[in-house]
Amino acid sequence: MTDQTDPKPGISAAIIVDQSRVLMVRRRISEGELMWQFPAGGIEAGESPEEAAVRETLEETGLEVKAIRLLGQRVHPKTGREMSYTAAEVMAGEAHVADEEELAEVAWVTHEEIADYVPYGLFEPVQEYLDEALGS
Repeated sequence: MTDQTDPKPGISAAIIVDQSRVLMVRRRISEGELMWQFPAGGIEAGESPEEAAVRETLEETGLEVKAIRLLGQRVHPKTGREMSYTAAEVMAGEAHVADEEELAEVAWVTHEEIADYVPYGLFEPVQEYLDEALGS
């Protein structure tokens, strides 16, 4: 007998800033209004949110990153999923669509362009980090 009350695993997102831009990805299948988002995926058993953010970034974009710090956690207002957001820096590689089943495209977005990609706004700690890292 399976337990139907098991919650879905939390999702960990990587906030990757490089050369005054932040990496965003467009999923092949959108989640409601979520067209563009940060590289992200499920946290596996025994994995920290930071480790999941690093792993998912490599799997989705081919980019090797290092976690800097956890920016915050919340229940996402659009998906109802537990979300963790980790600031990360590029260590090696070029961002590209590495997982063609999941992603349609990747983009490096300037501070001014964020609202065009995410019109409903960002989680406040992520916005504050990007304001500081990208210069508001």
